[in-house]
Amino acid sequence: MAARRQPPPGAAAPLLLLLLAVTFGACYAAAAGGAAPAPAPGGMTELQKHVAFFDRDHDGIVTFDETYQGLQDVGLGAVTAKASAALINAAIGPKTRPENANSSSSRMDIYIQNIQKGKHGSDTGAYDAQGRFVPAKLDEMFAEHAKTTPNAMTKDELDAMVKANRESNDINGWVAAKAEWGMLYELAKDKDGLLQKDTVRAVYDGSLFYQLAGKKG
Repeated sequence: MAARRQPPPGAAAPLLLLLLAVTFGACYAAAAGGAAPAPAPGGMTELQKHVAFFDRDHDGIVTFDETYQGLQDVGLGAVTAKASAALINAAIGPKTRPENANSSSSRMDIYIQNIQKGKHGSDTGAYDAQGRFVPAKLDEMFAEHAKTTPNAMTKDELDAMVKANRESNDINGWVAAKAEWGMLYELAKDKDGLLQKDTVRAVYDGSLFYQLAGKKG
């Protein structure tokens, strides 16, 4: 088996909201096969779906250990996965923690029901304030920045998009966005070095992570 390509060390910053995925209440064995389970009754926002892959025990909470294991499952090495998991849970956990959370639980735990509170600035706007996917923003993203090939971006075009989305005085948001997109590119670019629009669409609802886990399996 060919060695798995690893992202550059600098990409191990807060992956984010972008490299988390979904279980929808089905058993993890389905994810290992690369197929995303059907949505749970009542539905979830795309951002919640994007995060729930790591919720291995389906309790609505993503712990550090679950994030660490999930990042390895989508293709990160152990060292990069552990560093990224620490940054992700430390940054997002406190923002999503409900007031009635068990006092003995870790403040690094990520509560999926409140994941929209963990959104950072300088992003694409493809999630609205409630965490719902906005298809028009995805179309706009590629219409403006996919100059070389329709419906796909080169690494330079992706970097230009991230720079264009940077908000004034938002260093943390911009660093997070740059890390997220850089890692996504390394994990999901095609054989020609392009990040396809369909691939980006799949990341917004978490289905890409099942594909990556399935390839590894």
